[in-house]
Amino acid sequence: MVVLQIEHKVANYGDWKKVFDSDPIDRKGSGVKSYRIYQPANDPNYVIIDLVFENLANAQSALAALRKLWEKVQGTVIFDPDTRILNVKEEKEL
Repeated sequence: MVVLQIEHKVANYGDWKKVFDSDPIDRKGSGVKSYRIYQPANDPNYVIIDLVFENLANAQSALAALRKLWEKVQGTVIFDPDTRILNVKEEKEL
């Protein structure tokens, strides 16, 4: 499993969530198996998103699509996105 982790400031969470929910990169078609959205308890204008993929190639393709999208909304809907691709080494529910 591979996780594409994204974090950035948002102008307004509700507006950002509408764009996220509209799914402009077709998450399922891009190979996303699941996602989680986090928000720091002390910052309602910041989000961290984990997109989970089966393989690295799909994560890299989705990141390329996101970067193209961000060019259009950087400075209005989102600010200063930061990303990393992580290999899941272990996962266990307790």
